[in-house]
Amino acid sequence: MKYVLSFNLNGLPVDTLVKATDTLLDVLREKLNVVSPKRGCDNGDCGACTVLVNGEPVRACLTIGLTVAGKNVQTVEGLQQDGKLHPLQRAFHEHYAAQCGFCTPGMLIAAKALLDKNPKPTREQIVEGISGNLCRCGTYVEVVEAIQAVAAGKYKE
Repeated sequence: MKYVLSFNLNGLPVDTLVKATDTLLDVLREKLNVVSPKRGCDNGDCGACTVLVNGEPVRACLTIGLTVAGKNVQTVEGLQQDGKLHPLQRAFHEHYAAQCGFCTPGMLIAAKALLDKNPKPTREQIVEGISGNLCRCGTYVEVVEAIQAVAAGKYKE
């Protein structure tokens, strides 16, 4: 059996047919062709599939798609405004915070969630804020530096 799922994706309303067992990651990648959330571990450990649901970071691989009905979902595709990169995206680029890039979307979303709640986090709070996101390339120092630069106001929207 299929159900109509309606929600806002990156500020725009979307409707798609889903099965009751489809995860949000399945819905985003397979039904809506949103490619930034990555399928990493499929058990919530790596953070590569992190998206915002009503402003809260969630693991899309663990979230049943139907639970986002009527909610706002934001992915990295929704960070830029009017064709301009979000300050976090610019900072990640300029601080070389992405090597292979696989973890980068989840890191960006975790960083956005952190800065939305705490615009001036300490280094320790940043480390804690991204602790659920694994990077196999080991760019944690650069990621923290990029987030610190945004928090310090070096990148404006």
